[in-house]
Amino acid sequence: MDRAYERRGGWVGAGRRLATGPHASIVAGGAAALLAVAESIAHAGNTPSAGSTGTALYFVILPLLGLATTLPLALLWDQPAAAALVITGTIVLSLVAFQTMTVAALATQLLTAYRFGRSGPPAPAVCAAAPFPVLALAHPAGGEAGVLTLLLASLAPAAVMAGIARHAHAEAAENRAARQVIAETLLENTARGERARIARELHDVVAHHISMVAVQAETARLATPGMPPAGAERLSAIGDTARAALTEMRRLLGVLRDDTAATDDTTAAAADRKPQPGLRELNELLDRSREVSKATTRLILRSPPFALDPGVELAAYRIVQEALTNARRHAPGAAVDVELDYTDDALRLRIRDNGPGLSAAAPTGGHGLSGMRERAGAVGGELRAGPAAGGGFLIEARLPGKDETAA
Repeated sequence: MDRAYERRGGWVGAGRRLATGPHASIVAGGAAALLAVAESIAHAGNTPSAGSTGTALYFVILPLLGLATTLPLALLWDQPAAAALVITGTIVLSLVAFQTMTVAALATQLLTAYRFGRSGPPAPAVCAAAPFPVLALAHPAGGEAGVLTLLLASLAPAAVMAGIARHAHAEAAENRAARQVIAETLLENTARGERARIARELHDVVAHHISMVAVQAETARLATPGMPPAGAERLSAIGDTARAALTEMRRLLGVLRDDTAATDDTTAAAADRKPQPGLRELNELLDRSREVSKATTRLILRSPPFALDPGVELAAYRIVQEALTNARRHAPGAAVDVELDYTDDALRLRIRDNGPGLSAAAPTGGHGLSGMRERAGAVGGELRAGPAAGGGFLIEARLPGKDETAA
């Protein structure tokens, strides 16, 4: 188990968290405080004083300053701004009032400046390092304190800039990763939508014709009296081949369309036997549109209906479906009239809404109107769309009339 945990990087990850987390800040702060106290006591012993009272005072003040310049390092992980403020202010006080500073304080200030620049806003981090160059120019100190002041004036801004650069690099990496995820998601959704579109077209066009081949072959075999056995056998084979091709194509559609995948054989068989929608299902389509849009949707018949070619009925159904969708999208709440006029040579279809009509600011990048024109043209018809007289939007389609085979 331990070996597996190590293989997954568990122990390494835990060690890194301990090395870079709040525990590391507490340990570093305690160690720096001990070093600072030792240095402060050594500085107090070398400080000239007027008397024993002054020397004792230095032995108290300098160690306290050493603690104040290092111990806040324990807060660096959780509160870098507070740690930077306390440490910077105490170091400035130590240099101005007592002309002394410890090496531990120098290291603590550099760590704090880097952490503050990496985690906090850039402007406050730069301001936290700004006093040291000013102090080095305005109050030059001699001896060890002067050397440490010059080092701090040079290295503190560099540490802040290094932290800011690391923060910017991490943000850029996160943004790149987010953009990559978004691009992959968009690509996946686009591919899924294209597969669904191809599946719909195959299902609407090819599946209908293959099923018609199977039906007509079976009808011809049964309805032709005196047919030779060989001819009946050939027609039966044609029907079997068409049904097998239809089954294979529907399996392919199940792969292309995520929403057609069935986990149960009965559900899959029921889905395969579902007929193509036609004008008989138009009332159900309008009922669903009323429920969704909460607007008036009327069906108007100008003449008695009769049977049409299934492909024509499917095209008419899809045109009405797309027109209702466009009305809900671009004219929400508008009433819609769907008008059918059956003649001997054509089915005239009119869908009109009483919305605001086509505006100049309306988006033109959709494929709804072009898709409706393609459907009408695929069955030998034509379609026009544009603003309606008196307001609103009008779609007019003329599709082929009576199905001679059905008659």
